[in-house]
Amino acid sequence: MSVSANNGGTRTQLPFAVVMLVVVIGIVRVVMQHWREGTTEIGLALLLAAFLRAVLPDRKAGLLAVRTRKVDVLLYGGFAAMIIFISLTIVGGPFDSTG
Repeated sequence: MSVSANNGGTRTQLPFAVVMLVVVIGIVRVVMQHWREGTTEIGLALLLAAFLRAVLPDRKAGLLAVRTRKVDVLLYGGFAAMIIFISLTIVGGPFDSTG
């Protein structure tokens, strides 16, 4: 591996790092017993990943670029929609905070 192949490697992973930061914030919220907000934030992190994958070129998307752009955006967006929908619609159960 040449030195020039590694130029900008840290900056290339910045979009992934931002998405993972939002995921960590969501996990912290879940651990703090705010599971609805936490899972919604994890869903929003996936929406952010879909957006970044859609607008960034492959070489700047870093670890967000797993498959083709269309497949990545579809899967990130689909999983985000499912997680957000489930987190906002589940009622009852051991984690219900509505009383």
